[in-house]
Amino acid sequence: MALELYTLREDDFDRIIELGGSVHGANYLDHQNLEKIYRRSCSQGLCCSYTVYEGFREQKQLVGFRLTYAPGTWEIDKWCSADDWGVPPEKVCYFKSNTVAKEYQGRGIGTHLLDLSIGTAWRLGAVAGVTHIWMESPGNSAYRYFTKAGGQTLWVWPSRWNEDCTNDGYDCIRCGTDCHCTATEMILYFGEQG
Repeated sequence: MALELYTLREDDFDRIIELGGSVHGANYLDHQNLEKIYRRSCSQGLCCSYTVYEGFREQKQLVGFRLTYAPGTWEIDKWCSADDWGVPPEKVCYFKSNTVAKEYQGRGIGTHLLDLSIGTAWRLGAVAGVTHIWMESPGNSAYRYFTKAGGQTLWVWPSRWNEDCTNDGYDCIRCGTDCHCTATEMILYFGEQG
């Protein structure tokens, strides 16, 4: 069956929670934080977050999603080194999550989702995007993927998601409820292609 791409909608949340949990661990996402992500994804009638389904969305399986905050919609926290970005923070989108079901990985789905998010963020005035790469992803695929896309390393944050375990009940697929996975803060400059 064909893969179908859509902008994020609220009726995707249950499927996103399920897929996110299977790839990243229990309580990776929930309805409350997806509501916040959705609000931060949208600006000026455009949405920077996307989903991929096999077949038609209402009847088929979610196989991937890209959650991206639009520029100017998100707050810079202690895990961001905005002084090192070299561009105004209000012109930077945030790549929150890229998730593809295991059996669909390696088909270019993640790259296509990233390209869609970049294109939308660019239309909204972004000149770059920042992310925190999960360094313990299987085969370090997240780092390799984002580096191949042009991402540049800024900072390394040990135990980045440990607070999510304590505060939000996150159960890391690798570490359990005491996550010590490392996040590498990376930036991707869009140039003129966006």
